[in-house]
Amino acid sequence: MIRAADIIRKKRDGHSLDPGEIAAMVAGIADRSVADYQWSALLMAILWRGMNAEETAALTDAMLRSGTVVDLSMIPGIKVDKHSTGGVGDKTSLILAPITASLGVPVPMVSGRGLGHTGGTLDKLESIPGFRVDLDLARYREVLADCGLVMIGQTAEIAPADRFLYAMRDATATVESIPLIAASIMSKKLAEGIDGLVLDVKTGGGAFMEQVDDARALARAMCEIGRGLGKSVVALLTRMDQPLGHAVGNAVEVVESIECLRGAGPADLVDLSIELAAEMVVLGGRAGSLDEARGACRQAIANGSALSTFGRLIAAQGGDPRVIDDPTILPRARREVVLEAPRTGFVRSLAARPIGQATMLLGAGRSRMESPVDHAVGVLLHKKEGDAVDRGEPIATILVNDESRLDQAEAAITGSFAIDDRPAPPAPRIVERIAWDS
Repeated sequence: MIRAADIIRKKRDGHSLDPGEIAAMVAGIADRSVADYQWSALLMAILWRGMNAEETAALTDAMLRSGTVVDLSMIPGIKVDKHSTGGVGDKTSLILAPITASLGVPVPMVSGRGLGHTGGTLDKLESIPGFRVDLDLARYREVLADCGLVMIGQTAEIAPADRFLYAMRDATATVESIPLIAASIMSKKLAEGIDGLVLDVKTGGGAFMEQVDDARALARAMCEIGRGLGKSVVALLTRMDQPLGHAVGNAVEVVESIECLRGAGPADLVDLSIELAAEMVVLGGRAGSLDEARGACRQAIANGSALSTFGRLIAAQGGDPRVIDDPTILPRARREVVLEAPRTGFVRSLAARPIGQATMLLGAGRSRMESPVDHAVGVLLHKKEGDAVDRGEPIATILVNDESRLDQAEAAITGSFAIDDRPAPPAPRIVERIAWDS
């Protein structure tokens, strides 16, 4: 019999755990054979001593098998998903999933909600009247088969051990462990029934991993997990210093996503969405190179097939598909407040984190998972890095309902703009590409 205390001691002393020991600890979550305080001790030992690639893969495997591993073998094609580590204005899932699905790659997507200064895909989708993200696994398969994509939240069947460990990490100050972060993300994604995964690992002032080295380490850890479990994984390290696109909120990000699918969205958002979609199309076997895939993705926008696919998804998940042509169906804020430039010059930088925090103050985000969300509020950015601006010219519009914290939001947004006499040289959006076999 494997004793929890012996496993804790082994990791505390800097030794590697074998897969059986890790599996026993994870199994102890469900049958209560391992006490919460024992998991607390092991998490702290992992934080201090780390885990190698084999340990991290074993932990991921045990967590994903703590619940249902969805069988999608009845659906033809190579199933590919995408995961982002979170950012401000990051709505790429709403754009790339319809593009990829329209090109014949099935996209089973289990997404998350926003927390803190970062937005969540589920909150954006729920701003569409009637849209349901709480589908059971039977309906999940049906929508995927019918539409080529599906977008839901984590169900009780998917990686239940992760929900326990996520809460335990938060309570024991062990969130920052890269192996634990990687295992948490990958256990949920691999339990969806996917064959391949594209990771968008954010770095910069508005990202969870602000330092490039930390983001790179996380990306490599997740790619190693994928390789160890026989999945194709590609990671892109992308900058999250300024918000992505011009809209930050929920309904406003849905509107901007639809504009992108019409071929009229902001270049930074469209280009990154195309790049991530192209990676998915290659993994899905629908293109032989990234250049070919990029061309196919842009054609899917130009010929309307991506937008049509998004409309079918909305209808299949109970939403009102008229939103595709009539964005006024979406929630709208009662008041708009325009912020003006304090001086003439160029936007040298636009800090993402304060803008994300401002939208949370307005009610678009949440400080706790149970906090209500106001889907109508948010921020529209009229100027971004490198843009010329005249004194008194609008730089942002705040969409507000509850004005109790409007002053704080205004201060945060105004302070996020740095205006100088000369523009700063543009930084590339994509920092690095890490392939699953590298």
